[in-house]
This record gives sequence, structure tokens and C-alpha cells, in this order.
Amino acid sequence: MKKILMVVTSNDKMGDADYKTGLYLSELTHPYDVFKEAGFAIDVASPKGGIAPIDTHSLSEFDGNPYEDITNNTLKLNHVSMNDYDAIFLVGGHGVMWDFPDNQTLQNLVKEAYHTGKAVAAVCHGPAGLVNVTDTAGNYLFKGKKMTSFTAAEEATVNLTTIVPFLLEEKFKQNEVLFEHSDVWQEHVVVDGQLITGQNPASAAGVGRAVVKCLSDSDINLGSIPSSQVSQNV
Repeated sequence: MKKILMVVTSNDKMGDADYKTGLYLSELTHPYDVFKEAGFAIDVASPKGGIAPIDTHSLSEFDGNPYEDITNNTLKLNHVSMNDYDAIFLVGGHGVMWDFPDNQTLQNLVKEAYHTGKAVAAVCHGPAGLVNVTDTAGNYLFKGKKMTSFTAAEEATVNLTTIVPFLLEEKFKQNEVLFEHSDVWQEHVVVDGQLITGQNPASAAGVGRAVVKCLSDSDINLGSIPSSQVSQNV
């Protein structure tokens, strides 16, 4: 049975600003459901373990939090090993902008997954956990790779451009990533071999399906993602 490690934030506030945040729930639940339907096992971890904060803006499509048992009982990140998993999936939500980029444990898990041929996936702000990952020579691990993330334009639409510590799109371009995107809030998934990224919450299930395809022996239907919005470089 394939097994996925999903990583969520432990951070519930936006730096020194008086804004509450956390993980964006659908970016966890939509791919989680895709993985369950595919028969995969899933563990959810966070930097601190235990209760993962939820961005209340992400609860509008739910009746409360039907995944409370999962989000209240995350594993502590430094207690897991990539030896136990076939893929790592970094869930977004603005909280990750503060506790993912410089988390050495997370960087090591990503690096190990990538160097051992496992799938590395992230959606929306989740790619914040990929911005500082380097190889053994100290070079940016994903230089020249095709990727996407929450865009600068999308950050502007939620009026958080000056609140977040950096803009993901700008950071990836500085790192010489081949950054791709669709219009704001449009579903967009980028697949570059074992590296799979999604632009925004609308892309979460699509990233999940792309991970399933990456890990499956037989091809699967990528579902509702329009072919024009799935970029592949294999």
C-alpha cells in the first residue's frame, strides 16, 4: 500500500500582524480524499505536532471541521521518517509562510524524498517549504524546474502583499525556477517528473490526483483538471 505524508502548519498568526491564520482546510481535505479513494494510507504531521490551527476563512465550504480528529492529532514532524512514505505533500494556508521556509527538518524530508525518487508535492502556499531546499553542494534543489504556487496577483487580491514575509512567485523566480501560473483563482497544476505543485485552493484535488498518477503503475484520469491547465514536463 502506498503511503503519503501530508504536512500542515503549526502557526496560527501572521508574523507580528494582528491576523489569525493556519492551514487552509480544503487544501488538506481534497487531496486527502483523493488519496483515500486511491487506497493510499495517509499520515498528517506538523512542525509542533498535536492541534493544527485552521484558517477560519477556509471553513465556509464545511459544516464545522469534519476532519477535526485528523487536524487535532498531527504527528510531530521530527518524529517521522521518509523511509515510511512514498510521497510528501505540503499543504498550504498562510500559516506556512512563517514556519515552513526555514524548518530544517522539513527541508531534510523534502531533500530525502526527492533524492530517493519519491513524489514531492505542494499546493498554494505549501511550496513555502520548498523555497530554501538545497542539494549537497549548497545549490537550490529545484533550479530550472517547472513549478507554481500562490501568485503575487492572488496575494494582492487578499490584501496581504505587505503582511507575508515574501512573495512566493518572486522567490521562486529569484531561485531560477520556471514559474508557471493561470489567472487568479483558476485551477493550475504543474508536473515536472516527481515534483508536483498547485497554484491555489482550487488546485488541491488536482495535485492529489497527479500524485496518485505519479505513484501508480497504470495511467489514471486526472479528472476535472482541464488539459490546458495541467503542465507536464516528464
